[in-house]
Amino acid sequence: MIYLLGSILFSSYLTLSFKVLQMQKINTLQAIVFNYIACVITGSVVNGSFPVTNENIHAPWFVWALVMGVMFISIFNVIGFTAQKMGVAVASVANKLSMVIPFVFSLYLYNETSTTLKIAGIAVALVAVVLTCYPSQKNNGDAAKSKEFLFILPVILFISSGLLDTLIVYVKNNFFNGPLDNFNNFLIAAFSVAGGIGLIILVLQIATGKQSFSFKALLAGIIIGVPNYFSIWCLGKVITFYKGNSSAIIPVNNMGIVLFSAIAAWILFKEKLSLINWMGIGLAIGAIALIAYG
Repeated sequence: MIYLLGSILFSSYLTLSFKVLQMQKINTLQAIVFNYIACVITGSVVNGSFPVTNENIHAPWFVWALVMGVMFISIFNVIGFTAQKMGVAVASVANKLSMVIPFVFSLYLYNETSTTLKIAGIAVALVAVVLTCYPSQKNNGDAAKSKEFLFILPVILFISSGLLDTLIVYVKNNFFNGPLDNFNNFLIAAFSVAGGIGLIILVLQIATGKQSFSFKALLAGIIIGVPNYFSIWCLGKVITFYKGNSSAIIPVNNMGIVLFSAIAAWILFKEKLSLINWMGIGLAIGAIALIAYG
């Protein structure tokens, strides 16, 4: 349970941090790039060594690390943009709406049992996330004025985040059934790919004068990067402990992130939540109970 709470808290912290970047006028791209460098350093310290070696490069899981690295930095940028333009609650909900994808894949790939309560919980969860991110005139101005994003960003986040969660479960179950330090190798490799891609883009932008180095972004990247690493590390632990029941644990994890992020944003950033949004939060609590006890 402690690792599930860790995954929820650390993941929620990441979404909330993008709002802070906006408030402090910190360059988001630079913060994201430095965040992944911090992830690599943190993971290497936890792992005891830097795992991107010639042996691991030829390991069967390395190609998936490349794929995940590309997905990491792409999704992180979309989440950051969404949180800043449409609010933390919307970003969190749009991101975690994707829970249905790993749910279906877990049933198909691992023949996990699907109970009536689980299916009902997923259905309630989908309604909950839609209501939680439903914009109103009382919501933040960017969300109300930029409704066109609601037709684009949720689709991007739905597909990409769902595939990312599915990929994490797939890799963990098929390549890393042993000690967690092996899975650390995979995580650090994926973070290295994400950081490498981001660093190339950043260096090119600085070299062409489109950006200048920001020390504040460097500090922000470190503050974001350490929890970012442990958010995935905790999720890996959760998948190990609840192996054979990922169709339930991933939705519970995601809905927990939605709940905590929305309420924290309401308290910390005074983000307005309409009656419809509160109804969605209430349904989210019910969905978690249905899925957990299903």
